[in-house]
Amino acid sequence: MTTTTPARRGLTEQAADAAIDSACRMLRLPTIRGHFGETADAAARQQQSYRAFLAELLLAECDDRARRRSERRIRGAAFPREKSLRAFDYDANPNVDPAVINTLATCDWVHRGQPLCLIGDSGTGKSHLLIALGTEAAMAGHRVKYVLATKLVNELVEAADERTLTKTIARYGRVDLLCIDELGYMALDKRGAELLFQVLTEREEKASVAIASNEAFSGWTKTFTDPRLCAAIVDRLTFGGNIIETGTDSYRLAHTLTQQRSQPEK
Repeated sequence: MTTTTPARRGLTEQAADAAIDSACRMLRLPTIRGHFGETADAAARQQQSYRAFLAELLLAECDDRARRRSERRIRGAAFPREKSLRAFDYDANPNVDPAVINTLATCDWVHRGQPLCLIGDSGTGKSHLLIALGTEAAMAGHRVKYVLATKLVNELVEAADERTLTKTIARYGRVDLLCIDELGYMALDKRGAELLFQVLTEREEKASVAIASNEAFSGWTKTFTDPRLCAAIVDRLTFGGNIIETGTDSYRLAHTLTQQRSQPEK
């Protein structure tokens, strides 16, 4: 025997609003709860059908949920600051091809598990592009993690000492895109380099790694002092991937000098 819920007839506007509010709380529909009143009023003015009104409410809820998920993924990536591709000054750095960056912004390379290397001197936009492309990946639904190279290595060394290395490597292996910044700024001892190599090996041809480095690959022996290990790491970070050279002229320095020249003399 089946039972049906009796239709609720004769509700006043106030009672209907209270019922909708309560139901939205129970069903966890915060966007509908916050906007059903104004949407209903607009639907009445525009003489929308019931179906169109319902579709508008549900689509607004879906859009808002997608936005909140993107915001959570961006927060979870732990970027040190906000950077966007729109804010990148291609005129100031002609070494960077906008068409290449726009292609990378589709995040197909993340979907394919391909690596990305951003190579160039300080102030040329490497970290900007790394964070901005990582943000695009998070907005596209990918799990992203940003970390400084030295911080990652220190965390791995501590995990090895505390016998939690397998768990730590697995945690970094679960994200779709691992962004490693400032690789090459400091030399790594053999142990730290080997531990970093384990993380890269865990992700090889399965999930993407994006790095930003101020050293050309030929200079990576300063960071990875074991030549064989250095060659293996370069191989894992370049095979089937994208390499973008941002050049040697510092955009930040040029921007600062331009601002100073434009200021009136005192």
